[in-house]
Amino acid sequence: MEKLLVTTLLSWLKGFKFPLLCRKIGIEVPDISAQADLNGFNCRVQLTRQQKNGSVVDLLSVEICGSIHAPDNGHYTTVRILVTDITDSSFSPEPVHSNIKKWQQPDSQNFCYNADIGKLPHAENTLADWLTVAKLHCDWLKLPHKGKRILKFNTSILSAGGGQELASGTCTFTYENASLANIDLRENIKRTKTLAVALAFAVGAADNKLYDCEVELIKNWARNNITLPKTPKKERRQLEKALKQTVAFFHEGNQIDCYNICKEIVEIASIADCYEILDLCINVAAAKGTVSVEELNLLKNLVHWLEVDVNRFRQMMEKALPADMHQIEDLEIVLGITSDMSKIQTRHHLNNEYRKWNARVTNLDPKIQSQADYMLKFIAEARTAYVG
Repeated sequence: MEKLLVTTLLSWLKGFKFPLLCRKIGIEVPDISAQADLNGFNCRVQLTRQQKNGSVVDLLSVEICGSIHAPDNGHYTTVRILVTDITDSSFSPEPVHSNIKKWQQPDSQNFCYNADIGKLPHAENTLADWLTVAKLHCDWLKLPHKGKRILKFNTSILSAGGGQELASGTCTFTYENASLANIDLRENIKRTKTLAVALAFAVGAADNKLYDCEVELIKNWARNNITLPKTPKKERRQLEKALKQTVAFFHEGNQIDCYNICKEIVEIASIADCYEILDLCINVAAAKGTVSVEELNLLKNLVHWLEVDVNRFRQMMEKALPADMHQIEDLEIVLGITSDMSKIQTRHHLNNEYRKWNARVTNLDPKIQSQADYMLKFIAEARTAYVG
C-alpha cells in the first residue's frame, strides 16, 4: 500500500500539479523558461487549440530550447519525437500508438514523429527562447487507457543524412484522454463476462440450491466466452480453479451484491452485452425444468438494474422459460401487467396478449400450441380477476 501511495504521489507531481499547488499556498514558482539550462537541451509540451472545419482541435505543441552541437555550420537537421505513457509506472512505460500510418515506427504502430527543421546556422547553436518544432494533433495519438494520462515526450535533433543524434531531451505532460482505448475495451469485455458468470451463479443459487445442470451450463458458457481457442493452458487452468472456488462459495450459502455488479456492468458494457447476460441468467433458471419464486424475483430485479427493455425481457422469457415452468404465475413477467395500470389499460393490454397467443394456437410446433393454450387460459383468469 505504501509503495502504491508513493508511486501515485510521484505520478501526481510529474503531472505539473506541484507548481499549481505551490501557487495556491503562496509559494512563488519561476517560469519554466527561467529554469531551462541553456548549456543543455530542453523540451516542453503545451496544449493549444486550433479551429478546423468549424470545430476545435486539440494540439500538443512541442517546444525546444538550449544547446545543439552540430558537426559543421549549415548542418541539415530533423526532429524526432517519441511518446510513451508512464502513468502507472515510469519504470515500465506503455507504448503510445499512432492513428496515422505516417507517424508510426517502421516495425510497429508506436508513435514516432519525424520532420525536417532545416539548417543550423552554426556548429554550436544556443536557442535562448522556446521554439515550436511540432504541433501534434491529439487524435493522432492512440493512448493505452482512458482518463488522465502522464505522457513522456522524448525529443531528439538528428542529422538529416545519417540520423546521428545531435541533442536529446525529455519532458512529461498530463493529458486527459476522453477516448476509450483498446486496452480498456479488452479489459472491460473480460470484466463484463466475469461479472456475467457471477450473476448467473447468483440466479442459480437464488433458491438456496445450486443444481449440477446449472453449474455445468455456467461453466460451459464461461469456457466458451472468457477463454479463446488460443488461450494458454495456464489461463484455462486458472479459469477452472476460479469456477471451482465460485461453486464452493455459493454452495456454502454465500451471496453477492447483484445490484452493484449490475451497476458496474452498465458503466462498462454495451446494451447488447446486458441482453447476453440476461439470456445466460434466464437459461440458468430454466436448466432444471422449473423456476422458483426467488429466481423469478432476481430476474425481475436484473431487468431493472441492467436497464434493459422489459418487453424484450418478456419475449426472451417466453422462448426459454415459458409460464408453465414457473412455480408462481407472475403477472408482470408472464403478461406484462404492472400495479400502476388502470383497469382500462389492463383490459387493453390483455386484449393484445389474447390476440398474440390466439394466433399461435394453430402453430405447427406442438410446444408452441401447448404454450398458447396455457397462456389463453391464464389470460382468461387474469381478465376475470383484474378486469371483471
